[in-house]
Amino acid sequence: MSAYLFEWLSLLGRWLHLITGIAWIGASFYFVWLDNHLLPPKRQELIDAGVGGEVWAVHGGGFYNAQKYKTAPATLPESLHWFYWEAYTTWLSGFFLLCLLYFGQAEVYLIDAQVMPLSKPMAIGIALAFLAVGWLIYDLLCRSPLGRDDRALGAVIFVLLGAAAYALCHLYSGRGAYILFGAVIGTIMVANVLFVIIPGQREMVSAKRDDRPLDPIYGQRGKQRSVHNTYFTLPVLFVMISNHYALTYGAKYNWLVLIAMAFAGAAIRAWFVARHKAHERGGKTPLLPLALGLVALAGVIIALAPPLGETAKTTAVPAAQRFAEVRAIVNQRCVPCHAAKPTFNGFPAAPNGVLLDTPEAILARTAQMQIQLSTKVMPIGNLTQMTDAERAQVLTWLTDGAPH
Repeated sequence: MSAYLFEWLSLLGRWLHLITGIAWIGASFYFVWLDNHLLPPKRQELIDAGVGGEVWAVHGGGFYNAQKYKTAPATLPESLHWFYWEAYTTWLSGFFLLCLLYFGQAEVYLIDAQVMPLSKPMAIGIALAFLAVGWLIYDLLCRSPLGRDDRALGAVIFVLLGAAAYALCHLYSGRGAYILFGAVIGTIMVANVLFVIIPGQREMVSAKRDDRPLDPIYGQRGKQRSVHNTYFTLPVLFVMISNHYALTYGAKYNWLVLIAMAFAGAAIRAWFVARHKAHERGGKTPLLPLALGLVALAGVIIALAPPLGETAKTTAVPAAQRFAEVRAIVNQRCVPCHAAKPTFNGFPAAPNGVLLDTPEAILARTAQMQIQLSTKVMPIGNLTQMTDAERAQVLTWLTDGAPH
Protein backbone atom coordinates (compact mmCIF):
# COMPACT_ATOMS: atom_id res chain seq x y z
CA MET A 1 0.00 0.00 0.00
CA SER A 2 2.85 2.42 0.78
CA ALA A 3 4.31 1.92 -2.70
CA TYR A 4 0.87 2.55 -4.20
CA LEU A 5 0.47 5.81 -2.25
CA PHE A 6 4.00 6.84 -3.21
CA GLU A 7 3.10 6.37 -6.87
CA TRP A 8 0.08 8.64 -6.51
CA LEU A 9 2.04 11.29 -4.64
CA SER A 10 4.60 11.25 -7.44
CA LEU A 11 1.91 11.50 -10.13
CA LEU A 12 0.00 14.33 -8.47
CA GLY A 13 3.20 16.19 -7.63
CA ARG A 14 4.40 16.00 -11.21
CA TRP A 15 1.01 17.07 -12.53
CA LEU A 16 0.90 20.12 -10.25
CA HIS A 17 4.51 20.98 -11.10
CA LEU A 18 3.74 20.81 -14.81
CA ILE A 19 0.55 22.87 -14.58
CA THR A 20 2.04 25.66 -12.47
CA GLY A 21 5.27 25.59 -14.48
CA ILE A 22 3.30 26.15 -17.68
CA ALA A 23 1.46 29.06 -16.03
CA TRP A 24 4.70 30.66 -14.78
CA ILE A 25 6.69 30.18 -17.96
CA GLY A 26 3.76 31.24 -20.11
CA ALA A 27 3.34 34.49 -18.18
CA SER A 28 7.10 35.09 -18.26
CA PHE A 29 7.33 34.53 -22.01
CA TYR A 30 4.31 36.72 -22.64
CA PHE A 31 5.60 39.70 -20.66
CA VAL A 32 9.05 39.48 -22.26
CA TRP A 33 7.32 39.47 -25.64
CA LEU A 34 5.03 42.31 -24.58
CA ASP A 35 7.85 44.48 -23.22
CA ASN A 36 9.84 44.06 -26.43
CA HIS A 37 6.90 44.85 -28.73
CA LEU A 38 5.82 48.10 -27.10
CA LEU A 39 5.69 51.08 -29.44
CA PRO A 40 5.57 54.75 -28.42
CA PRO A 41 1.94 55.88 -28.16
CA LYS A 42 0.64 58.22 -30.85
CA ARG A 43 -2.48 59.46 -29.09
CA GLN A 44 -1.86 62.63 -27.10
CA GLU A 45 -4.07 61.55 -24.21
CA LEU A 46 -1.87 58.49 -23.67
CA ILE A 47 1.32 60.57 -23.82
CA ASP A 48 -0.14 63.04 -21.33
CA ALA A 49 -1.14 60.14 -19.04
CA GLY A 50 2.47 58.95 -18.89
CA VAL A 51 2.15 55.87 -21.08
CA GLY A 52 5.59 54.89 -22.35
CA GLY A 53 4.53 52.20 -24.82
CA GLU A 54 1.58 50.24 -26.11
CA VAL A 55 0.83 47.28 -28.31
CA TRP A 56 -2.31 46.16 -30.10
CA ALA A 57 -3.06 42.46 -30.44
CA VAL A 58 -5.89 40.22 -31.59
CA HIS A 59 -6.58 36.88 -29.93
CA GLY A 60 -9.55 34.63 -29.28
CA GLY A 61 -11.91 36.76 -31.34
CA GLY A 62 -11.13 40.04 -29.58
CA PHE A 63 -8.85 43.07 -29.76
CA TYR A 64 -6.48 43.93 -26.91
CA ASN A 65 -4.58 47.14 -26.20
CA ALA A 66 -1.82 46.68 -23.61
CA GLN A 67 -0.13 49.79 -22.24
CA LYS A 68 2.95 50.28 -20.07
CA TYR A 69 3.47 53.44 -18.03
CA LYS A 70 6.85 55.09 -17.73
CA THR A 71 6.46 55.08 -13.95
CA ALA A 72 2.86 54.71 -12.75
CA PRO A 73 -0.62 55.96 -13.68
CA ALA A 74 -1.83 59.18 -12.09
CA THR A 75 -4.31 57.18 -10.02
CA LEU A 76 -3.80 53.58 -9.07
CA PRO A 77 -6.68 51.25 -9.96
CA GLU A 78 -8.65 49.59 -7.18
CA SER A 79 -7.23 46.18 -8.01
CA LEU A 80 -3.90 45.11 -9.45
CA HIS A 81 -3.14 41.62 -10.75
CA TRP A 82 0.12 40.22 -9.39
CA PHE A 83 2.08 37.39 -10.97
CA TYR A 84 3.83 35.41 -8.30
CA TRP A 85 1.79 32.41 -7.13
CA GLU A 86 2.63 30.60 -10.36
CA ALA A 87 6.33 30.89 -9.53
CA TYR A 88 5.97 29.97 -5.86
CA THR A 89 3.78 26.95 -6.54
CA THR A 90 6.09 25.71 -9.27
CA TRP A 91 9.05 25.79 -6.89
CA LEU A 92 7.13 24.27 -3.97
CA SER A 93 5.82 21.40 -6.09
CA GLY A 94 9.29 20.88 -7.56
CA PHE A 95 10.88 20.82 -4.11
CA PHE A 96 8.20 18.36 -2.99
CA LEU A 97 9.18 16.03 -5.85
CA LEU A 98 12.87 16.53 -5.07
CA CYS A 99 12.25 15.46 -1.47
CA LEU A 100 9.92 12.61 -2.42
CA LEU A 101 12.13 11.04 -5.08
CA TYR A 102 15.71 12.24 -4.90
CA PHE A 103 15.99 12.76 -1.14
CA GLY A 104 13.52 10.13 0.02
CA GLN A 105 15.09 7.52 -2.27
CA ALA A 106 18.57 9.01 -2.48
CA GLU A 107 20.17 5.57 -2.67
CA VAL A 108 18.20 4.92 -5.87
CA TYR A 109 18.08 8.25 -7.72
CA LEU A 110 20.76 10.48 -6.20
CA ILE A 111 23.75 8.50 -4.93
CA ASP A 112 26.09 6.58 -7.20
CA ALA A 113 28.85 4.90 -5.20
CA GLN A 114 30.99 4.64 -8.33
CA VAL A 115 30.94 8.45 -8.61
CA MET A 116 31.16 9.35 -4.90
CA PRO A 117 30.32 7.03 -1.97
CA LEU A 118 28.16 9.53 -0.05
CA SER A 119 25.94 8.68 2.88
CA LYS A 120 22.29 9.59 2.50
CA PRO A 121 22.38 12.50 5.01
CA MET A 122 25.58 13.86 3.45
CA ALA A 123 24.15 13.66 -0.07
CA ILE A 124 21.00 15.53 0.97
CA GLY A 125 22.93 18.12 2.98
CA ILE A 126 25.28 18.93 0.10
CA ALA A 127 22.31 19.20 -2.28
CA LEU A 128 20.50 21.67 0.01
CA ALA A 129 23.72 23.68 0.35
CA PHE A 130 23.95 23.95 -3.44
CA LEU A 131 20.42 25.38 -3.57
CA ALA A 132 21.05 27.99 -0.86
CA VAL A 133 24.62 28.96 -1.76
CA GLY A 134 23.79 29.12 -5.47
CA TRP A 135 21.18 31.81 -4.81
CA LEU A 136 23.38 33.75 -2.37
CA ILE A 137 26.34 33.92 -4.78
CA TYR A 138 24.10 34.88 -7.70
CA ASP A 139 22.32 37.59 -5.70
CA LEU A 140 25.60 39.05 -4.42
CA LEU A 141 26.96 39.21 -7.97
CA CYS A 142 23.85 41.00 -9.22
CA ARG A 143 24.06 43.56 -6.40
CA SER A 144 27.81 44.07 -6.82
CA PRO A 145 29.39 46.61 -9.22
CA LEU A 146 29.60 43.73 -11.73
CA GLY A 147 25.80 43.80 -11.85
CA ARG A 148 25.91 47.07 -13.78
CA ASP A 149 27.51 45.33 -16.77
CA ASP A 150 24.97 42.79 -18.05
CA ARG A 151 27.37 41.04 -20.44
CA ALA A 152 30.15 40.63 -17.90
CA LEU A 153 27.64 39.50 -15.28
CA GLY A 154 26.15 36.96 -17.70
CA ALA A 155 29.58 35.55 -18.50
CA VAL A 156 30.49 35.14 -14.82
CA ILE A 157 27.12 33.49 -14.05
CA PHE A 158 27.63 31.05 -16.94
CA VAL A 159 31.11 30.12 -15.70
CA LEU A 160 29.84 29.55 -12.16
CA LEU A 161 26.92 27.46 -13.38
CA GLY A 162 29.39 25.44 -15.46
CA ALA A 163 31.45 24.86 -12.31
CA ALA A 164 28.29 23.78 -10.49
CA ALA A 165 27.45 21.32 -13.28
CA TYR A 166 30.96 19.85 -13.08
CA ALA A 167 30.82 19.54 -9.28
CA LEU A 168 27.34 17.99 -9.21
CA CYS A 169 28.23 15.42 -11.87
CA HIS A 170 31.28 14.41 -9.81
CA LEU A 171 29.24 14.07 -6.61
CA TYR A 172 26.01 12.40 -7.69
CA SER A 173 24.55 10.02 -10.23
CA GLY A 174 24.11 11.63 -13.64
CA ARG A 175 20.34 11.69 -13.27
CA GLY A 176 20.53 13.20 -9.79
CA ALA A 177 23.17 15.75 -10.82
CA TYR A 178 21.05 17.00 -13.73
CA ILE A 179 17.95 17.39 -11.56
CA LEU A 180 19.92 19.23 -8.87
CA PHE A 181 21.43 21.54 -11.49
CA GLY A 182 17.92 22.41 -12.63
CA ALA A 183 16.85 22.84 -9.00
CA VAL A 184 19.70 25.32 -8.42
CA ILE A 185 18.60 27.42 -11.40
CA GLY A 186 14.92 27.05 -10.50
CA THR A 187 15.66 28.24 -6.96
CA ILE A 188 17.47 31.29 -8.32
CA MET A 189 14.51 32.03 -10.58
CA VAL A 190 11.86 31.85 -7.87
CA ALA A 191 14.09 33.69 -5.38
CA ASN A 192 14.35 36.48 -7.95
CA VAL A 193 10.56 36.72 -7.84
CA LEU A 194 10.28 36.40 -4.05
CA PHE A 195 13.15 38.62 -2.92
CA VAL A 196 13.62 41.13 -5.75
CA ILE A 197 10.82 41.42 -8.31
CA ILE A 198 7.74 41.35 -6.06
CA PRO A 199 9.24 43.47 -3.22
CA GLY A 200 10.30 46.02 -5.83
CA GLN A 201 6.81 46.10 -7.28
CA ARG A 202 5.28 46.47 -3.83
CA GLU A 203 7.60 49.41 -3.11
CA MET A 204 6.58 51.03 -6.41
CA VAL A 205 2.90 50.68 -5.51
CA SER A 206 3.50 51.91 -1.96
CA ALA A 207 5.46 54.95 -3.16
CA LYS A 208 2.68 55.87 -5.54
CA ARG A 209 -0.01 55.54 -2.88
CA ASP A 210 2.04 57.58 -0.39
CA ASP A 211 2.91 60.15 -3.04
CA ARG A 212 6.64 59.58 -2.52
CA PRO A 213 9.36 59.85 -5.19
CA LEU A 214 9.89 56.48 -6.87
CA ASP A 215 13.43 55.09 -6.74
CA PRO A 216 14.17 53.74 -10.25
CA ILE A 217 16.50 51.06 -8.82
CA TYR A 218 13.51 48.82 -8.07
CA GLY A 219 12.39 48.79 -11.68
CA GLN A 220 15.94 48.28 -12.92
CA ARG A 221 16.56 45.32 -10.62
CA GLY A 222 13.22 43.76 -11.44
CA LYS A 223 13.83 44.07 -15.17
CA GLN A 224 17.34 42.58 -14.88
CA ARG A 225 16.15 39.58 -12.86
CA SER A 226 13.18 39.02 -15.20
CA VAL A 227 15.54 38.92 -18.18
CA HIS A 228 17.80 36.45 -16.37
CA ASN A 229 14.78 34.27 -15.60
CA THR A 230 13.76 34.09 -19.24
CA TYR A 231 17.27 32.96 -20.26
CA PHE A 232 17.25 30.32 -17.51
CA THR A 233 13.95 28.86 -18.70
CA LEU A 234 15.07 26.58 -21.55
CA PRO A 235 17.99 25.05 -19.60
CA VAL A 236 15.58 24.23 -16.75
CA LEU A 237 13.06 22.71 -19.16
CA PHE A 238 15.81 20.53 -20.64
CA VAL A 239 16.70 19.26 -17.17
CA MET A 240 13.03 18.49 -16.46
CA ILE A 241 12.87 16.06 -19.39
CA SER A 242 16.47 14.81 -19.24
CA ASN A 243 15.68 11.86 -16.96
CA HIS A 244 13.98 10.23 -19.95
CA TYR A 245 17.18 10.37 -22.03
CA ALA A 246 20.01 8.37 -20.51
CA LEU A 247 22.32 9.14 -23.43
CA THR A 248 22.73 12.65 -21.93
CA TYR A 249 23.08 12.21 -18.17
CA GLY A 250 24.71 8.79 -18.60
CA ALA A 251 27.45 10.04 -20.95
CA LYS A 252 31.09 9.73 -19.88
CA TYR A 253 31.46 13.51 -19.80
CA ASN A 254 27.89 14.20 -18.73
CA TRP A 255 28.88 17.52 -17.16
CA LEU A 256 30.04 18.79 -20.55
CA VAL A 257 26.77 17.65 -22.11
CA LEU A 258 24.85 19.49 -19.40
CA ILE A 259 26.83 22.70 -19.89
CA ALA A 260 26.46 22.52 -23.67
CA MET A 261 22.71 21.89 -23.51
CA ALA A 262 22.24 24.72 -20.99
CA PHE A 263 24.25 27.07 -23.21
CA ALA A 264 22.24 26.01 -26.27
CA GLY A 265 18.96 26.67 -24.47
CA ALA A 266 20.04 30.09 -23.23
CA ALA A 267 21.42 31.08 -26.64
CA ILE A 268 18.28 30.01 -28.49
CA ARG A 269 16.13 31.87 -25.99
CA ALA A 270 18.33 34.95 -26.48
CA TRP A 271 17.63 34.75 -30.22
CA PHE A 272 13.88 34.66 -29.59
CA VAL A 273 14.13 37.68 -27.31
CA ALA A 274 16.14 39.56 -29.97
CA ARG A 275 13.54 38.53 -32.55
CA HIS A 276 10.87 40.31 -30.51
CA LYS A 277 12.67 43.59 -31.25
CA ALA A 278 13.16 42.98 -34.96
CA HIS A 279 10.89 45.94 -35.70
CA GLU A 280 13.59 48.20 -34.26
CA ARG A 281 16.13 46.84 -36.77
CA GLY A 282 14.06 46.97 -39.90
CA GLY A 283 12.71 43.44 -39.41
CA LYS A 284 16.16 41.87 -39.02
CA THR A 285 17.29 39.62 -36.17
CA PRO A 286 20.96 38.81 -35.47
CA LEU A 287 21.59 35.13 -36.17
CA LEU A 288 24.66 34.73 -33.95
CA PRO A 289 22.80 33.56 -30.78
CA LEU A 290 20.76 31.04 -32.78
CA ALA A 291 23.85 29.82 -34.65
CA LEU A 292 25.79 29.36 -31.41
CA GLY A 293 22.91 27.43 -29.85
CA LEU A 294 22.51 25.15 -32.86
CA VAL A 295 26.27 24.54 -33.07
CA ALA A 296 26.28 23.53 -29.39
CA LEU A 297 23.39 21.14 -30.02
CA ALA A 298 25.06 19.68 -33.09
CA GLY A 299 28.28 19.23 -31.13
CA VAL A 300 26.49 17.22 -28.44
CA ILE A 301 24.68 15.08 -31.01
CA ILE A 302 27.91 14.28 -32.84
CA ALA A 303 29.89 13.66 -29.66
CA LEU A 304 27.32 11.20 -28.29
CA ALA A 305 26.80 9.33 -31.58
CA PRO A 306 27.65 5.60 -31.38
CA PRO A 307 30.67 4.38 -33.37
CA LEU A 308 29.94 3.57 -37.01
CA GLY A 309 30.92 0.44 -38.83
CA GLU A 310 30.42 -2.03 -36.00
CA THR A 311 29.93 -5.52 -37.38
CA ALA A 312 28.79 -8.69 -35.74
CA LYS A 313 31.55 -10.82 -34.30
CA THR A 314 31.90 -14.47 -35.16
CA THR A 315 31.59 -16.83 -32.20
CA ALA A 316 31.41 -20.56 -31.79
CA VAL A 317 28.65 -20.25 -29.19
CA PRO A 318 25.22 -20.98 -30.73
CA ALA A 319 22.84 -18.02 -30.87
CA ALA A 320 20.21 -19.79 -28.78
CA GLN A 321 22.74 -20.46 -26.01
CA ARG A 322 23.95 -16.84 -26.01
CA PHE A 323 20.39 -15.61 -25.75
CA ALA A 324 19.69 -18.00 -22.89
CA GLU A 325 22.73 -16.68 -21.01
CA VAL A 326 21.64 -13.08 -21.59
CA ARG A 327 18.12 -13.91 -20.43
CA ALA A 328 19.52 -15.36 -17.23
CA ILE A 329 21.39 -12.12 -16.54
CA VAL A 330 18.35 -9.99 -17.39
CA ASN A 331 16.12 -12.13 -15.17
CA GLN A 332 18.49 -11.66 -12.24
CA ARG A 333 19.49 -8.01 -12.69
CA CYS A 334 16.62 -6.33 -14.58
CA VAL A 335 13.38 -8.26 -14.13
CA PRO A 336 13.06 -7.56 -10.38
CA CYS A 337 11.96 -4.06 -11.45
CA HIS A 338 11.00 -4.51 -15.11
CA ALA A 339 8.24 -7.06 -14.74
CA ALA A 340 4.46 -7.03 -14.82
CA LYS A 341 4.65 -7.51 -11.05
CA PRO A 342 8.03 -6.21 -9.81
CA THR A 343 9.53 -8.01 -6.82
CA PHE A 344 11.95 -5.24 -5.84
CA ASN A 345 10.72 -3.16 -2.90
CA GLY A 346 9.60 0.35 -3.77
CA PHE A 347 8.58 -0.42 -7.35
CA PRO A 348 4.82 -0.99 -7.58
CA ALA A 349 5.03 -1.04 -11.39
CA ALA A 350 7.74 -1.38 -14.01
CA PRO A 351 9.58 1.96 -14.48
CA ASN A 352 8.24 3.74 -17.60
CA GLY A 353 6.20 0.63 -18.34
CA VAL A 354 9.30 -1.20 -19.66
CA LEU A 355 8.91 -4.99 -19.33
CA LEU A 356 11.80 -7.43 -19.78
CA ASP A 357 10.25 -10.55 -18.32
CA THR A 358 9.71 -12.45 -21.60
CA PRO A 359 11.96 -13.25 -24.57
CA GLU A 360 9.74 -11.17 -26.83
CA ALA A 361 9.94 -8.17 -24.49
CA ILE A 362 13.74 -8.35 -24.39
CA LEU A 363 14.05 -8.51 -28.16
CA ALA A 364 11.66 -5.56 -28.53
CA ARG A 365 13.83 -3.38 -26.28
CA THR A 366 17.34 -4.10 -27.54
CA ALA A 367 18.09 -0.55 -28.72
CA GLN A 368 16.89 0.93 -25.45
CA MET A 369 18.80 -1.67 -23.43
CA GLN A 370 22.03 -0.85 -25.26
CA ILE A 371 21.80 2.83 -24.32
CA GLN A 372 20.84 2.14 -20.71
CA LEU A 373 23.57 -0.45 -20.15
CA SER A 374 26.38 1.32 -22.02
CA THR A 375 25.77 4.53 -20.03
CA LYS A 376 25.58 2.48 -16.79
CA VAL A 377 22.35 4.16 -15.72
CA MET A 378 20.64 0.79 -15.49
CA PRO A 379 20.11 -1.03 -13.26
CA ILE A 380 19.29 2.25 -11.52
CA GLY A 381 21.78 2.81 -8.72
CA ASN A 382 22.96 -0.71 -9.61
CA LEU A 383 20.49 -1.89 -6.98
CA THR A 384 20.64 -5.47 -8.27
CA GLN A 385 24.46 -5.51 -8.31
CA MET A 386 25.09 -6.22 -11.99
CA THR A 387 28.77 -7.03 -12.46
CA ASP A 388 31.01 -5.49 -15.10
CA ALA A 389 31.39 -8.92 -16.72
CA GLU A 390 27.61 -9.34 -16.97
CA ARG A 391 27.19 -5.87 -18.40
CA ALA A 392 29.92 -6.54 -20.97
CA GLN A 393 28.34 -9.85 -21.96
CA VAL A 394 24.92 -8.34 -22.57
CA LEU A 395 26.39 -5.36 -24.44
CA THR A 396 28.45 -7.67 -26.68
CA TRP A 397 25.31 -9.65 -27.47
CA LEU A 398 23.46 -6.42 -28.30
CA THR A 399 26.32 -5.13 -30.45
CA ASP A 400 26.34 -8.41 -32.35
CA GLY A 401 22.72 -7.82 -33.36
CA ALA A 402 21.04 -9.70 -30.48
CA PRO A 403 21.27 -13.20 -32.02
CA HIS A 404 18.64 -15.59 -30.76
